[in-house]
Amino acid sequence: MLSFGERLAEAVRRRGTSVLVGLDPRIEQLPEIVRKRAGDSASEQAAAYREFCQGVIDVVAPLVPAVKPQAAFFEELGPAGMQALADVIRYARDRGLLVIVDGKRNDIGSTATAYARAYLGAESSAWGADALTVSPYLGADSIEPFVEVGRQRGAGIFVLVKTSNSGGGQFQDLACEGRPLYRHVAEFVERLATAGAGASGYGDVGAVVGATWPEQLAELRQAMPHAWLLIPGFGSQGGTAQHVAAGFDSRGLGAIVNNSRGIIFAHARPEFAGRFKPAEWQQAVEAATREMIAQLPRVASGK
Repeated sequence: MLSFGERLAEAVRRRGTSVLVGLDPRIEQLPEIVRKRAGDSASEQAAAYREFCQGVIDVVAPLVPAVKPQAAFFEELGPAGMQALADVIRYARDRGLLVIVDGKRNDIGSTATAYARAYLGAESSAWGADALTVSPYLGADSIEPFVEVGRQRGAGIFVLVKTSNSGGGQFQDLACEGRPLYRHVAEFVERLATAGAGASGYGDVGAVVGATWPEQLAELRQAMPHAWLLIPGFGSQGGTAQHVAAGFDSRGLGAIVNNSRGIIFAHARPEFAGRFKPAEWQQAVEAATREMIAQLPRVASGK
């Protein structure tokens, strides 16, 4: 069984790009043709989320290596939403995409193991994700169960190190033994990544590092040479191709760059709204995806 780090490297090479499409459905931002079929009930809105995300997947599956469903938008709708999330994960995997669930889970001992068993492993878990975002705040014994389960199942995790939100520095930048706290987390992530590194040089434990902190991104790329970086903050949060450039190695590997709203709601962007009719929202998604692919470093394709 290939490790998650190697599977991600293969997927990035196969598509020739490091674009990661975030699936963050919001009822008020869905294309009108989808939204008008959604009523007020949770089950109707969940059905709209399922239809919309599957429509996005149909477009991006031939173009990108992975998608990242944000669990919160599905959880908000209760059981119907969680069933929609399961359907979306399965649909994406059936179309050859890796799936990173953005759940930011964390706990200790048997509870952490239960979270890991629930989410990690395409063939072994209830949700069937290839990777999961994880918070490190509870320490090593809250991370290691995820790593152990992931390695048993060829899955991985992305640990929050330097997040893209403006308030992230409140704790992440605090000085501890002469260094920011995020550097201590990065050191821990690098140890885990090194232990699971494969032929690509990257392990199955990665780090979330925001595009909104380009100087720290460059610093953390050097501090974690064996860790895949999941870079949020591109597009709607202000991150640009220049901001994320330092996240890649000389081969164009080592990072996946997430764009959610800028791609999935491209139909509402002025430059695309004028080009595509409301019913052509999927064409706007494709145009936005191709635009981002062109902006990022080209990865040598494995095709």
